Amino acid sequence: MRKALIGFLIGAWALIPVSSQAQDASTNWFQRTGDHLENIWTTGSNDLYMSGWAWHNRSTYSAKKIRSFNETAWGGGYGRSIYDQDGDWQGLYAMAFLDSHRNVQPIAGYGFLKLAHLPHNWRLGAGYTVFLTARKDIFSYIPFPGVLPLVSVGYRDAALYATYIPGGAGAGNVLFAFGRWSF
Repeated sequence: MRKALIGFLIGAWALIPVSSQAQDASTNWFQRTGDHLENIWTTGSNDLYMSGWAWHNRSTYSAKKIRSFNETAWGGGYGRSIYDQDGDWQGLYAMAFLDSHRNVQPIAGYGFLKLAHLPHNWRLGAGYTVFLTARKDIFSYIPFPGVLPLVSVGYRDAALYATYIPGGAGAGNVLFAFGRWSF
């Protein structure tokens, strides 16, 4: 039923008439975005991602539920990234790690960080990530998109990142940390 509804909505959206000027603008936007992502992938540095920590907010879960969660979200991945003309970081990545229930969670996406360059090769950043992920407990591994905040602290070729997955009672509310080494 869910797949049929999604298919119907996509099909209905495709039938909405759009002016040729709007089509040209969207085509140009898609072309520029594609060119930018291709530039990151072809000219960027190689990145190795390592994950290993997911903290579940103690104010939203019972102590018993916290004990049942996996908070050592081991995993890793690969990506490519650049520092743009403003000195900000942009990257493409793919990772897989163990989620809160010890199931593999793949994720692939784009990240952007506005960076403050500090003395002695240190950096602080804040931005966002746009991604596609899949989870066993959400849609039975049917991929779904997401957008999350992203912060970082970096030194030379290494960076530590964190994001917070919001949620309601008994879902989400997780601080997830991972690292990146650029080579």
